[in-house]
Amino acid sequence: MRLPAEWESTEAVLLSWPHAGTDWAYMLDEVENCFVNIATAIAPYARVVIVAPDIDHVASKLQHIPAERLIICPMPTNDTWARDFGPITTIDAEGRLIVNDFKFNGWGLKFAADKDNLITSRLCKAGLFTGLRANRLGFVLEGGSIESDGEGTLLTTSECLMSPNRNGSLNRDEIEDYLKDAFGVTKVLWLDHGALAGDDTDSHIDTLARLVPPGDVIFYTGCNDPDDEHYPALKAMAEQLATFTTASGKPYTLIELPLPDAVYDPDEGIRLPATYANFLIVNGAVLLPVYNQAMKDRQAIDTLRVALPDYEIVPVDCRALIRQHGSLHCVTMQLPTGSLTI
Repeated sequence: MRLPAEWESTEAVLLSWPHAGTDWAYMLDEVENCFVNIATAIAPYARVVIVAPDIDHVASKLQHIPAERLIICPMPTNDTWARDFGPITTIDAEGRLIVNDFKFNGWGLKFAADKDNLITSRLCKAGLFTGLRANRLGFVLEGGSIESDGEGTLLTTSECLMSPNRNGSLNRDEIEDYLKDAFGVTKVLWLDHGALAGDDTDSHIDTLARLVPPGDVIFYTGCNDPDDEHYPALKAMAEQLATFTTASGKPYTLIELPLPDAVYDPDEGIRLPATYANFLIVNGAVLLPVYNQAMKDRQAIDTLRVALPDYEIVPVDCRALIRQHGSLHCVTMQLPTGSLTI
């Protein structure tokens, strides 16, 4: 069994469309525009699969995307965070795709998830996927909590996977054994530090540190302002990352991404978890969330362009997404090449 790296060949990217029955109701036009921009950015590189209660409405928003690049599936949804309830696809020893259906419980019972937890199984029953469904509903796991290099190493955070409201009956060794069995990994790197204000996920790894090609490089969220509330935890995180090694024992090349300037919710006044680490790698492109911060956005774009010269860097304004405490990677889930039946 093998869990592919995100930068391996992708057939499609899954999105879950915002609607009036989600937490986006108060700013629906704004967030729909953001989703239109994300789908438009994905379409040149991969097909776009969308789940939504009202497929005609979604189709009307995406008329500019060629029909062969778009699949819209009618489905009830709670919310839009496809990374965390979508299928996590592995490849077995014979090269067959396995659609892993983990339990999604609203990030440790924080939010309703009854509809979203059924999306993967419903897509399987609808015949969308070529792969066999693996029923893993006895284990709570969100896609945003893990990073794979495709070669046997998994990167995750202790705060999330050790959360008592996820798999509280299991200790760290038992959780690690489960991950090794489910994903065929031989090494699990546990990050014990790092958190962003306003993050509801208990420190998902995709907000903090990301494995990138060729697999021995980690981009991480840094903080160079001692007066910022994030400084101690992110400094400790960087120090721990420096101790990590690949499966072959080689230290990782660490590349710091800037921390966006503080962004606050205009209604509630709380700080929002803006991060440049929440990018999506898809077939030679990196879709990078940006936040209308000229200097910081440019610094993040330039960092990726220098570090990943063979990739096209595609900025996408994600100010709308962080209003509900997530960003671009959180609303997308890649489906490896060969995943779809249509």
